[in-house]
Amino acid sequence: MSPTTAHNSTTRHLYGAHGHVTFLGAGPGDPGLLTLRAVEALAQADVLVADPQVYDVVRGHTRAGVDTPLRVEDGPSPDVKADGASAAVSGAADLAMAAARSGKRVVRAVAGDPGLDADAAREMLACAGEGIPFEVVPGIATAVGVPAYAGIPLRDAEGTDVRFIDAGTADDRCWTEVGASDATVVVTTELHSVVSVAGELVAGGRKPETPLTVTAAGTTTRQRTWSATLGTIGQILKSSKALPSSDGAQPVIAVVGERSGAAERQRLAWFESKPLFGWQVLVPRTKEQAESLSDQLRSYGAVPAEVPTIAVEPPRTPQQMERAVKGLVTGRYEWIAFTSVNAVKAVREKFEEYGLDARAFAGIKVAAVGEQTAKALVEFGVKPDLVPSGEQSAAGLLEDWPPYDPVFDPIDRVFLPRADIATETLVAGLIELGWEVDDVTAYRTVRASPPPAETREAIKGGGFDAVLFTSSSTVRNLVGIAGKPHNVTVIACIGPATAKTAEEHGLRVDVMSPEPSVHKLAEALADFGAARRAEAVAAGDVVKRPSEKRPARRRARSS
Repeated sequence: MSPTTAHNSTTRHLYGAHGHVTFLGAGPGDPGLLTLRAVEALAQADVLVADPQVYDVVRGHTRAGVDTPLRVEDGPSPDVKADGASAAVSGAADLAMAAARSGKRVVRAVAGDPGLDADAAREMLACAGEGIPFEVVPGIATAVGVPAYAGIPLRDAEGTDVRFIDAGTADDRCWTEVGASDATVVVTTELHSVVSVAGELVAGGRKPETPLTVTAAGTTTRQRTWSATLGTIGQILKSSKALPSSDGAQPVIAVVGERSGAAERQRLAWFESKPLFGWQVLVPRTKEQAESLSDQLRSYGAVPAEVPTIAVEPPRTPQQMERAVKGLVTGRYEWIAFTSVNAVKAVREKFEEYGLDARAFAGIKVAAVGEQTAKALVEFGVKPDLVPSGEQSAAGLLEDWPPYDPVFDPIDRVFLPRADIATETLVAGLIELGWEVDDVTAYRTVRASPPPAETREAIKGGGFDAVLFTSSSTVRNLVGIAGKPHNVTVIACIGPATAKTAEEHGLRVDVMSPEPSVHKLAEALADFGAARRAEAVAAGDVVKRPSEKRPARRRARSS
């Protein structure tokens, strides 16, 4: 039995049908930093009570129907002072305990680690005082996780001491102690308070030339780090236009010390040096189609935005599709070939309409045009017999498709469910190989509705750093429903035909995929971003995203 399984069994034994509260650390901001135990607890929760800043981090791991009595918008605004914040915390505690008393499994999610959260400690004591069972799931502390993402080791080989300080509660004695020491100091504060923190440390005895780094929005793709000294941080923040700012109240982590590794940050800043760090990348596909592509883009540091350009609708005349599905059951076909995830979905929906399942494919060979289509089939319960070994396209499928052999193939017919606008490449190739093809319209593709006005303005005004075009139709449809991307936006196309369509619409193609694969296209965009970053670094320039190079007038218009 694994430790987690043992923990679950113990939890069920201890709590039985009674409610309990799980105090859960949601980490510093990156959803990927949630622990396995945290994800497990969230999946079992009946009620989620989350701090506003971590609601989006944890909500996606809860099951459908989970109760969320404290929503993001219910939290205190940045302008609310200590009394208001305490009231909100008290309200969260009351909600959690009330739900637990009624027998519910409650997750109380806080930023960072609950062991370093004084409010969480008070809530635990309140639970203990009322006899409400609770457990603690530690999280990655913000003061530890953010420096790691900023490329700042807190200790060197000689093992220097590390002190953690909350500037909001530190007193004169605290500043004097850390000022007189040579320990690395990690300060939790707000951006507009950084200069006063530096002043406190200098007054306490630290030299003005002591290295200092300040990181805002740590572990997210909005992360930004400034390197300076205690004496120069004010000028650095001013010259970079970080201050004065309406965002001055945002929390930051400051790391101070000669031995903190700040001098090596240029080589250790692994997160902010990702090839597409912070890039807003438009993916003109549906969320289901774009899921794995978006995950890949996130691994490069990008922020993908999925905008459907095509909507899928049933065929106008369903009789042809109905006859073909019945033919599957009665043994009319030797093969069925799926050329898209949508084709799989269309057949699956028709199966469900007739009360059929994957067992209806028994005795029929199944082909899939590529990995994503094959994955959709596996989720349906069908393992494809044929997936292209080379190019993932109709041409690649034909390369591996066996010719019809009357000795070994008792039936010479192929069922091809596809879109109404599909090309004839596969049909012609199968006929040439000796097969009869039932070419059936399984679904229609129509232009999607326009995206929200804000998205349209971002597309036309240069708010996106790049757009990935995966077919000629995505080019035509995106321009049709949202307008032409701004000329600062990097245009990446999956192949020559798509690139030609983009150029016909007046777009400059910057990136071309070496293969007709969406994942190779994302990889090519990452290579482009890496080369662009390397050029800026070599020239001693500040690395900027494409959208940051818009003329001021256009930028103001699109904001």
